Amino acid sequence: ESAKRGTLQAVAVTRPFTELDNAAETGHINTIMDNDGIVRKTLLDFEFEEERIESFTWKLYKFYENKYSESKLRITDIPLNQWRQTYIRFSGKPYSFEYVPFHMVLNGDILGEYFRDRIVLVGPTAIGLADDYYFTPMAPQVPMYGVEIHANIIKQYIDRRFWVEIPLIGQYMIMLILGVLGYFVFNKSKPGIGAIALLGLSGMFMFIINKISAGSTGYIMSFIYPISFIAAQYVAVLGEKFILEQLEKKRVTDVFGKYVAPQIVDKILEEGEEGLQLGGSRRDITVLFVDIRGFTPLSEAAEPEEVVSILNDYLTLCAKSIFAYGGTLDKYIGDAAMALYNAPLSLDNHQLRAVQTAWAMHEGARPLQEKLKKQFDKVVRFGVGIHTGSAIVGNIGADFRMDYTAIGDTVNTAARIEANSKPGQILISQEVYDNVRDFVDVTDIGQIQVKGKAQPLQVYQVDNLKII
Repeated sequence: ESAKRGTLQAVAVTRPFTELDNAAETGHINTIMDNDGIVRKTLLDFEFEEERIESFTWKLYKFYENKYSESKLRITDIPLNQWRQTYIRFSGKPYSFEYVPFHMVLNGDILGEYFRDRIVLVGPTAIGLADDYYFTPMAPQVPMYGVEIHANIIKQYIDRRFWVEIPLIGQYMIMLILGVLGYFVFNKSKPGIGAIALLGLSGMFMFIINKISAGSTGYIMSFIYPISFIAAQYVAVLGEKFILEQLEKKRVTDVFGKYVAPQIVDKILEEGEEGLQLGGSRRDITVLFVDIRGFTPLSEAAEPEEVVSILNDYLTLCAKSIFAYGGTLDKYIGDAAMALYNAPLSLDNHQLRAVQTAWAMHEGARPLQEKLKKQFDKVVRFGVGIHTGSAIVGNIGADFRMDYTAIGDTVNTAARIEANSKPGQILISQEVYDNVRDFVDVTDIGQIQVKGKAQPLQVYQVDNLKII
């Protein structure tokens, strides 16, 4: 076949034998399948050697029209594509038309009067004739015999009910609406729900098209492009969500990576808003302050480069100890450090975790202390203060410069306790002791008066940790 002036041109035609060809009208019976093997259209006519050969169904309809119909169906009334094809508007699934076995007519079981004023099509329906049945959109799994396909075509001519492809502008509008709706639905839902929404939108699209198609001139539109568009949009939204999620992970990592251990950052990302509350919220926390006692005399005896190296060794030990027990490194303050527990993530036994951190610092500093004693004849030890209570925790500061930290009396009290600790001493408040008494051996220091407090504080010195 080749294109010629907007029609199909046949390369060969098989005609009936001469007597039959001369005795009656003839028309082509070509049934053309789409690429997927489904019959959806009928070919009104084609050219062969400058002759226009019309279809069998069109010839038969014109014969019916001349005898029984007052109004005339013009070819211009039929929505033809550039190949002079029109969609078949099937009346139903296979076997929707009445079938009469030919042997019943031959045997006289059905008389000729039964067929009066009816269009009768004669064609094979034997199961073995595999070359004369086809699959249609009405029942893709059940074939329809060629003779019934012709019956459907003739009936649509009689009823004048045709399919018309929705104009491109209409298709674009439908896809635009589906696009906006799909983006909103997919963007607001989780992937699993989005997949269900994808099926729902596709079903809604097909439902709308079916409703539009209910009239005498029904509109038809290929499902492939809109559904492919919806699926592509779903993938695009998933991609967008993935990118945004990665950016959010980077943001959280940038904010908390310097405060907490990597595994805590991962947990923050995993728990999302449930485990992370920003912007200043009140919660129970444990605060640890640690200071390097004897560092000032050491800095006077050592070179600046050595001082920086020693300070880094001590602060690295602090950070590793804090991270090891799930703490948050709030900040360094010169040769001191501040740590939070139970923020930003909720932690069980956060008071004990703080004490374990202090003990890890105390024990981990021994090699450094011995080294500095030999090298500089100086004693450098940690002094630690720990308190627990309520505080405001979150991003605090200016719009352009914020820090994740805690403020409140609990923080101040922990700092005051640390200020009263001696070199190598871990002091804890009564509130901390009440939560860790089963895990530590302590010395009762008694009550101490601290700056900013009207009432003295009961503190204890941690002498031994029963659990590491």
